[in-house]
Amino acid sequence: MRQENIIEQEKRLKERMSLVRYKIIIISGKGGVGKTTVAVNLAYRLAQKKYKVGILDIDIHGPNVAKMLGVEDRRLMGSKELIEPVNVLPNLKAISFAFLLENPDQPVIWRGPLKTVLIRQFLSDVNWGHLDHLIIDSPPGTGDEPLSVCQLIPDIDGAIIVTTPQDVAVLDSRKSIMFAKELNIPVIGIIENMSGFICPYCKRKIDLFGVGGAEKASSDLRVPFLGRIPFEPTIVEYSDRGDFSFKTEDNSFNRIMDEIIEKILNYLKLKTS
Repeated sequence: MRQENIIEQEKRLKERMSLVRYKIIIISGKGGVGKTTVAVNLAYRLAQKKYKVGILDIDIHGPNVAKMLGVEDRRLMGSKELIEPVNVLPNLKAISFAFLLENPDQPVIWRGPLKTVLIRQFLSDVNWGHLDHLIIDSPPGTGDEPLSVCQLIPDIDGAIIVTTPQDVAVLDSRKSIMFAKELNIPVIGIIENMSGFICPYCKRKIDLFGVGGAEKASSDLRVPFLGRIPFEPTIVEYSDRGDFSFKTEDNSFNRIMDEIIEKILNYLKLKTS
């Protein structure tokens, strides 16, 4: 890309992001901890609370946001100048590389520079409009994708780290916290996902992956602990179907998500007050 085109794109990126009040990146040290589940539910429940929300899936190699939102069959539309995001709800918009793939089984075999170009375009050339919250779901680790976003959006409001209680997951989540701190990104907090399972028969809590690892990491590294989300088989089933009905029920998962969201909103209010 020619230098003048890059400068023009940078200008558009700043203009687009200036219309977004809060920009939050969701990261994890390793895969399989439920980061996308947290990101999608966070975006959906904020939209339920009447906020204008966008969710940006920057996991180029494994984009799952579209499937979890039930819009994986949609395709991106737009003119030469702007890409229109997919409207999931009247106040919830989504962008994912999945919307560009003709075949969901098609692998994306790209090196870092191409991914950075795509992420830059998603930020600068998508018609996000005015948003209260932009939730950015990144792939596991501290590589090209989260690094690109944090460098392209220098005023990002914070990072949320998702982990399970398992020692190896917590170890990697500590790296994610240090990644954010190295880039001067505020850490909104850490979430311990899959924290215990309530047996449907005896109602006893079973700690499948241990307990308390994320809370200890938050204490050691002096970042807020946002809460524990229990392992809920039903949410897996509903997420695979892209079914929102579970998200509107009165259940422990949703109650805990609302408590976590309240902490996030309080953090953002204090940050900007």
